Amino acid sequence: MLKIIQYLLLATVMIMATEKPTLTIYTYDAFAASWGPAPKIKEAFEKEHHCNVKFVGLSSSIGALRKIQLEGKRTKADILLGLDTSIAQVAKKTGLFMPHELNTTKLDLPVPYTDDTFTPFDYSFFAFVYDENKLKNVPTSFEALIKMPKDFKIVIQDPRSSTAGLGLLLWVKSVYGDKAGEYWKRLAPHILTITKGWSEAYGLFLKGEADMVLSYTTSPAYHIVEESKSNIKVADFKEGHYGQVEVAAVLKSSKHQDLAKQFLAFMHTKTFADIIPTANWAYPVVKGVKLHEAFDSLHRPKQMILMDGLTVEAQRKAIVDEWLEAIAK
Repeated sequence: MLKIIQYLLLATVMIMATEKPTLTIYTYDAFAASWGPAPKIKEAFEKEHHCNVKFVGLSSSIGALRKIQLEGKRTKADILLGLDTSIAQVAKKTGLFMPHELNTTKLDLPVPYTDDTFTPFDYSFFAFVYDENKLKNVPTSFEALIKMPKDFKIVIQDPRSSTAGLGLLLWVKSVYGDKAGEYWKRLAPHILTITKGWSEAYGLFLKGEADMVLSYTTSPAYHIVEESKSNIKVADFKEGHYGQVEVAAVLKSSKHQDLAKQFLAFMHTKTFADIIPTANWAYPVVKGVKLHEAFDSLHRPKQMILMDGLTVEAQRKAIVDEWLEAIAK
């Protein structure tokens, strides 16, 4: 009997020794989708680190953060991936995340980056996207946007649930300052609907429900590469374009902190960076990555408009409230 017990204990130890840990990453739906970067990233990281990677896609990265907050210490998430610098400070204040311990000073970004908790993995610029086969009179500024015909409609995202939606508010605020509320009142008649996340908004645009949609300067690359179509374009705004730097962080409650930190480091490798441009349709943060030729034809703003994360954290509620009041009238 003793030998049987010893054998069972040894077998259990051997099974536990060979069992692969599962790294769970909460992110937004487009990242986790079968056509997004998650499958290729999962395959590459699992191959290098003898583990399982599970991506959990939510309607938005802000939604993923809220899910983690609701779950608290019971959350299965090891990493939150997909917030941007505009909302990262809000997440940081929850106390749920730990320092990344990575050197981000040598990353290839349009703006300096120094946060010690959230680390960047890609970036792009917000823009209004249109189909040149359908829209001939293209607005090239915020003022031109509100002067479009009455039947001209755009789709935007809710800043309370979408980083893109919040980015648009900060873009308008950066341009109009104290008069941002007045601008929103003038733009409101052109807003067809406000969606919870980016995927829903872009889907409505592709179905022809709206003339333009808030998206990214890199969005046309998808249509060029995957569909061999060049009719989806970006409106180059004279005021410039607000930027988005996407970030990720490790949960303090993670049972696989070392593995999770290795994943953050993996985000700064060429393997990860090579996947990003034609899977997440954004620019990688690693130098020396050769972009697909489709990116050569894209509008790439010379400068990135980007409010400091601490400033956004301090003013975010007031900016959102200003927007809500303006579009409600």
